[in-house]
Amino acid sequence: MKKAADMLEYENAYAAKGYGAICGMDEVGRGPLAGPVVVCAIVMPLGEEELIDGVDDSKKLSEKRREALYDRILAVAKAVSVVRVEPEEVDEINILNATKKAMRQAVEEIKDRADVAFVDAVKLDLPIPEVPIIKGDAKSYNIAAASIVAKVYRDRLMYEYDKQYPQYDFASNKGYGTAKHIAALREYGATPIHRRTFIKNFVQ
Repeated sequence: MKKAADMLEYENAYAAKGYGAICGMDEVGRGPLAGPVVVCAIVMPLGEEELIDGVDDSKKLSEKRREALYDRILAVAKAVSVVRVEPEEVDEINILNATKKAMRQAVEEIKDRADVAFVDAVKLDLPIPEVPIIKGDAKSYNIAAASIVAKVYRDRLMYEYDKQYPQYDFASNKGYGTAKHIAALREYGATPIHRRTFIKNFVQ
């Protein structure tokens, strides 16, 4: 299990520069054929007694571990914002612009409680100073915490969509283009949560 102290290089560097409240931000759901893109912006406490060991890039954690960390993260977070952009808007403005829009909105909602935003290598023109960090979800405690919250939030949405549209196997694929998902698209067509610009090669 990764120690939280091992994820604080950037946090410590910016704390030394006088930034007290550090916001980490990450997104999930850029690649799926269905469902929203989700962004989380979060300010975590960095006192030694408040750190949560095991916080890491959400992709490196099991679902069970993410769920356990999700509750602990939200219990201590100083500020948190989760923003989703629905498939219809993804189709209208494209996935990159949708992601950037969600990121700006997420920071806007907590800007009064954050001094700087760590982002995963995207230039955003935010209302507070921003620090792009390549593969930040594996390097920054705050970005990793945001990645966990965004991932669990979106996965829970996809479980709910699975109940509405069971033939597409959303509980397993979370909207990504697995063979079973694509076969269902070809047999049943698109649902309201499919991204039309993403599925045009699979549905006439």
